[in-house]
Amino acid sequence: MSIEVQFEQIGRLIAAEGTGEFPQRLADFLRSIAVYDFTVIFGYSGTARPLDLYDDFPGSKRAIFVTDYQAGPYLLDPFYLAATRPLAMGPVADGLYRLRDLAPDRFYQGEYFRSYYARTGLAEEIGFFVEIGRHARIVLSLMRADKVFSTRELATLRKAWPVVEAAVQRHWKDLPGRFKTTELGAAGTADPQIERRFQRFGEGLLTPREREISEYTLKGYSAEGISQILGISSGTVRIHRRNIYTKLGIGSQGELFARFIDTLTKDR
Repeated sequence: MSIEVQFEQIGRLIAAEGTGEFPQRLADFLRSIAVYDFTVIFGYSGTARPLDLYDDFPGSKRAIFVTDYQAGPYLLDPFYLAATRPLAMGPVADGLYRLRDLAPDRFYQGEYFRSYYARTGLAEEIGFFVEIGRHARIVLSLMRADKVFSTRELATLRKAWPVVEAAVQRHWKDLPGRFKTTELGAAGTADPQIERRFQRFGEGLLTPREREISEYTLKGYSAEGISQILGISSGTVRIHRRNIYTKLGIGSQGELFARFIDTLTKDR
């Protein structure tokens, strides 16, 4: 689109700050740079369940992209993991990222991708990471169903970063407070029980090391990737995996993922 159209979209975006129209104006501005199919804006804070700040999914898609995601699979999402990574691990800097650049080495062969993410039918997802205070972050995802973003499109979108960062930080400056409210039990989506269940996955059957390896396997890491993270040999990782399958009475990563989802939704 022409530069005149883009300036017009920026003007509408500024005028909409603080109103319910703002997210749509932000999506309109980004679509004036690169056409894409879906927008979703999630707010993240630690282990709290993500807040769906805005999305433009049709009804037939929203259950997969939002409802199912918030039920627990978000814990395996590379964007969530990058947005909430502890300071000790080195936080991911704000900016625009491709999902595939943040994903573990076996993400696209992993069960999270096959059993959940592939259902979205996306060709690519990219996201703007914007910090809101010290304890909250927004990820503004742009999704395409048919083709990936070109190098030129990504370069142009990155030039829009100053506008995106300033607009998002001003409009959602109250985000940290929203999480504090929901964590105290008010109506909202925070659910610390999900994270606790994840941490206790296989409790009573698996050793702490086996639970750790189960977690990295579910997130999409290969035996080699896990070995580098934990400082053990890949052969030891494979032995642990065989023991995990035996103790849980399963025979595949598909069954491991199903057991994980069952753990998250149990007694809810």
